[in-house]
Amino acid sequence: MESFEELLRLAEVAHGHLCAGQVLGVRMAMLGCRRLGIDDPRGRDRKRLVTFIEIDRCATDAIGVVTGCRLGKRALKFRDWGKMAATFADLATGRAVRIVALESSKQRAKERYPEIENRNQQQMRAYREMDDGDLFSEQWVQVDLGPKEMPGYKGERIACSACGEGINYDRFVEREGATLCLACAYPEQRYYRPASGEAAPPAPADSSRCECS
Repeated sequence: MESFEELLRLAEVAHGHLCAGQVLGVRMAMLGCRRLGIDDPRGRDRKRLVTFIEIDRCATDAIGVVTGCRLGKRALKFRDWGKMAATFADLATGRAVRIVALESSKQRAKERYPEIENRNQQQMRAYREMDDGDLFSEQWVQVDLGPKEMPGYKGERIACSACGEGINYDRFVEREGATLCLACAYPEQRYYRPASGEAAPPAPADSSRCECS
């Protein structure tokens, strides 16, 4: 595995800027790989690791860079729990470790560098130096990954009886003899709704703003 500084540089390139969340994500992923004995997650060990991430924030990009796990490879699993946490599962041994960023780490960073007024800069510097035990809690866990959740699984593609759209990986519901995609089966849970007319596009977000801290 590359050095911490090199991985942080790669994470900065992938994310678009350097922030405290990037430092946290790189260190979290390095710790997870180290606990599992995975030395080269993006090389010779690339088929061993599956990573579950629990938040869509800056650290997630860094975790993907270090581990090489990607949504498109089905090796990165997203659980929208709003927690700065990730579980690293070794397919070769069946072992898995869940690592959570401690809430107390922010206060520790403040106490370590009170002279730095900018919170992101304060945390970036502190998170580089703090011990793993001051940044994270760790728990060995069991992750049950069935064959259909494994990277490389290719299942039958089925068309939804209502909308006609194709469905992969058995993400459908059988109801009264019809095969429904999840959007048609549970319309109240859709993240989108049909537009009634042309609407003005939303104002572009400020891409320079970092939400990690």
